[in-house]
Amino acid sequence: MKLNKGQKEAYKERHDQLWPELKQLLKENGVSEYSIFFDEETSTLFAFQKVSGDGGSQDLANNDIVKKWWAFMADIMQTNPDNSPVSVPLEEVFYMP
Repeated sequence: MKLNKGQKEAYKERHDQLWPELKQLLKENGVSEYSIFFDEETSTLFAFQKVSGDGGSQDLANNDIVKKWWAFMADIMQTNPDNSPVSVPLEEVFYMP
């Protein structure tokens, strides 16, 4: 994902106050851990989730809480027409269990 220039603090503040209903939704859908990292040089955000089961946050695109969060975040990051964050899937090239 890509953050707009100069929006790191706003992004961090919004996530520090993550809505309880969004956190509950993620946990109910198998997300037990969620980290987001920021590359200052490129404004790239990298998200890592520990997920149990077959679901995860990527399966929640049609949920009203998720759509509301996307709209809340749309002014500080690159988004698609539906306000979902522009993201690029990455190929896993190494995993150590």
